[in-house]
Order: sequence, then structure tokens, then C-alpha cells
Amino acid sequence: MKENIRMTRINELLKREIANILEKIIDRKSGSLVSVTEVKTTPDLKFAKVYISILGPLEPKKEIFKSIQKNRAFIQSSIASVIRIKYTPVLHFTIDERFEDGDKVISMINDMEHKTEL
Repeated sequence: MKENIRMTRINELLKREIANILEKIIDRKSGSLVSVTEVKTTPDLKFAKVYISILGPLEPKKEIFKSIQKNRAFIQSSIASVIRIKYTPVLHFTIDERFEDGDKVISMINDMEHKTEL
């Protein structure tokens, strides 16, 4: 139980710090909103999967994700200077599409409601 609480705290701490770093390095002119939705760290603290949500136009999304991946080493070193844990995990970024999938479902429901009203 203690280990689970510790991992939750580490994941939340990493999530907050990564979000702060991304806020500084992402170009705001892109018109996209970038957020860290979840971080899952392995129990040995050597790897962390970072789920990123990018809302906005498709082309800037691709560029933003490429930029995040390109700056992975910088993000890790920034984390290492702020968070004191045994290992600074190697970050693996992935797009979190849960919000987009949710938007599609809501849009489909709205379309179906609109068609039944006609």
C-alpha cells in the first residue's frame, strides 16, 4: 500500500513538472492547447510513459509532438534538477486520444439528437 501511494505521488509530481516545462517550451502561437494528462512510472523509476493531449489544428499538433520528443533529454535534465529521486526516469511521450475520442462520441450523439428532432 505504501509503495502504491509513493508511486502515485511520484507520478503526480512528474506530471506537474513536465507540464511546467512544456508550458515554457511550447510555442503559444500555434493555437494548440497542450496538457499532460497522465504519467505512469515503472516501479524501478527507470522509465515513465507520459500521456500528452494536444487540442487544436492537426498540423501544429504533429509539429508540437515532434518538438516534445526532440526536447526529451532537456525535459529529463530539467526534471532531474528539480525533483530528487533515486533515478530520473527516461520519458516516453505518447498522444492521449481519450479526449478527442470523447469529443467524437459527443458530436455523434448531438448529430443523432438533431436528426431525431427533424
